[in-house]
Amino acid sequence: MKKIAVLVGSLRRDSFNRKMAKALAGLAPKSLELEILEIGGLPLYNQDFDDGGSPPSSWTEFRERVKTFDGLLFITPEYNRSVPAALKNALDVGSRPYGRSVWGGKPGAVVTVSPGALGGFGANHHLRQTLMFLDIPTLQQPEAYIGGAAALFDAKGDLTNEGTREFLCKFMEAFATWVERNSAAVP
Repeated sequence: MKKIAVLVGSLRRDSFNRKMAKALAGLAPKSLELEILEIGGLPLYNQDFDDGGSPPSSWTEFRERVKTFDGLLFITPEYNRSVPAALKNALDVGSRPYGRSVWGGKPGAVVTVSPGALGGFGANHHLRQTLMFLDIPTLQQPEAYIGGAAALFDAKGDLTNEGTREFLCKFMEAFATWVERNSAAVP
């Protein structure tokens, strides 16, 4: 079984993205075990702490946790045609100090979730640029831009749209294959 870290870009407790993360965990094939890796408590990255040999303990703990996962699933909204600051900060924290990135070689995938019709297209592609630089081999197909999120979940947060459920099952199957194929790349 492959352990997958799920990084949710929205910090809001009841966000559509967190609901999607929980839905995807339920739809994942048995070969994947998804776990949300919280990013909201990470202080903003400041190289002075690493250079001085005194990084915040939350950075160190985060970096060590990321190392324990076999793959990465990013689920994020779009803020101003990009990703939320908390997600970018988590990527920065994990990529430092220079030369000791915890991301390299871990297979990943991106799902963007939005109440809008474009489904977070801008954030999806902006995030992919960063993931490419961080050497995270990212699933290319199928792409996952989930729009109209306000109508996808019931009051309990359960996914209710059957067409979306079918698509996400196919997405997770493709991701499981991607993780298996690219796991050899993980150092």
